[in-house]
Amino acid sequence: MPSATGVRRHAVVGAPLLCDAREHGLTGDGTTNDQPALAALVDRLGDAYAADRRARIIYCPPGVYSMRDSGTVWRTGVSLIGAGPGATRFVLGNSANRADPAPLAFYTAQLHGADRDRHLADCTFADFEIDGSGVASADYNPLAKGLGLQYVVRGVFRNLYIHHTAATGLGCDFLQDCLIDGVLVAGCGRLDNGTEMGGAGIGIGIGGWGSVERFNIINCSAVANATNGIFLELQQVGELRPRGIRIIGCHSQGNRFGISDWGANGLIVSACTMTGNLEAGFHVSAKGTTHTAGRGGILTDCIIDGNLRDGVSIGNTPGPYTIRGNRISGNGRYGYHQRSLGEPEAGVAEEIVIESNDFYGNSADAIRIDRPMQDVFLVGNRIRNNGRQWAPAMTGQGDSVRYSEKTVVDRTATWPNDGHRGKVVRVGRRIAVVAANDDTTLTLAPIRPDARSGWSADTPLPGTPYELPPSAPVRAGITINAAVDSATIRGNRIWDNRDPSTQNHGLWITERGSCVDCRVEDNDLAGNADGALRLDTPPVAGRWERNHGDDDST
Repeated sequence: MPSATGVRRHAVVGAPLLCDAREHGLTGDGTTNDQPALAALVDRLGDAYAADRRARIIYCPPGVYSMRDSGTVWRTGVSLIGAGPGATRFVLGNSANRADPAPLAFYTAQLHGADRDRHLADCTFADFEIDGSGVASADYNPLAKGLGLQYVVRGVFRNLYIHHTAATGLGCDFLQDCLIDGVLVAGCGRLDNGTEMGGAGIGIGIGGWGSVERFNIINCSAVANATNGIFLELQQVGELRPRGIRIIGCHSQGNRFGISDWGANGLIVSACTMTGNLEAGFHVSAKGTTHTAGRGGILTDCIIDGNLRDGVSIGNTPGPYTIRGNRISGNGRYGYHQRSLGEPEAGVAEEIVIESNDFYGNSADAIRIDRPMQDVFLVGNRIRNNGRQWAPAMTGQGDSVRYSEKTVVDRTATWPNDGHRGKVVRVGRRIAVVAANDDTTLTLAPIRPDARSGWSADTPLPGTPYELPPSAPVRAGITINAAVDSATIRGNRIWDNRDPSTQNHGLWITERGSCVDCRVEDNDLAGNADGALRLDTPPVAGRWERNHGDDDST
């Protein structure tokens, strides 16, 4: 019966609006397989929602809920709420059915007919933990996720801790009016060898709703996931690159790539931290399944520091893209790298803007252009003290040399601080990449995210000879190593005030590079180690005016 206010106390079909999972067959004792009871409850509440259009909530009190040998097909209008990560834990496993990837919840186009008209709506997943360490299979299965939902409207994913899944942790596609907030993903993609689909912390497929997909990823952390910490990927060839997506205030550390744009249009990435990732902090490329790079995006107000190779890596996008107001520092190769990855869309990149960034302490060039560009704008950047990978080639062996899983120690060495950062150290057939060094110790990056060792094989025996290669002889603030037309390079301050000075030149046009009809004006290039300019290929036409220090050029 309706109450005095006209609101029914219970749902019209008898299914309660708020269900305590313990009262509906789940035990949370860590031993009983609670998956069948969860699946039955989801179906019951999904049927009730279909009947009266009133959303239901499953509340799981503190406990360990074992979910074994099958995933739960989710239903629209059903939410799953816990008592908080660590208190409410869902432990996934498939020991009795290795053929089933056993995600906690899934709903896909291929398996369940999900599409724009048969979408999930009004579902919230909040306040619990997913432990995927018990899922295994002989072959990698991209569905071995924590959550794997497609076509979701008004969905919320909040305060989740998802870790050590075999594939992507939170891998949901085609989100509309959705929010991903405060999700921690760690060690996901355990079974991804780095070349498979997925294997990320948070991986969102896009392109299912046309030109606009409205969703935000905010306040999330992605740590040591096999491929990307957070990435967006256009899923279907020929679909429009959607606008309306924002990634704000997130932290991505120790993944292969930190945050990646593989097909969005106008992605906004703001106030994020990307550090210690093995390939790049921020990555734009056509590496995804549809070989479509992002374009029209804005990367702003981020800290991009200490990544093993490049801070920002832009490949294959036709442009435009804007990189503005970021700190890009201490990366093991280039601060910003415009490159070709050998994929489609590898023509000229147009209207890339690199403005008001702070580049310092990167191991090689601060800005490196290895792909043809047109109408690029490099304006108002501070570029200082780069080229820190300056130490000469080095070998060593004998009693002073010791190895561990992530270090090389040579007590007789006098290496310059971080002078070998980003180099590959060789010990016989073994290799490892140097993440940092002091005068006697090389600290090695893990061979893959979440790995215990930095070596490609077993740890070398004490005293075994090692080799460190030489550094690049020229390391500049801005290096043009491809055809660049109609560039604007204005108002940049490019210098080196460290002792020793390691940034050889402010601007270098290599033998492979060219600068045609460019406007290079009002830059301060004084104070580099070997001169303001190095022009192995003379510029053609354009304007070169009022560049302080260019009388030092070689």
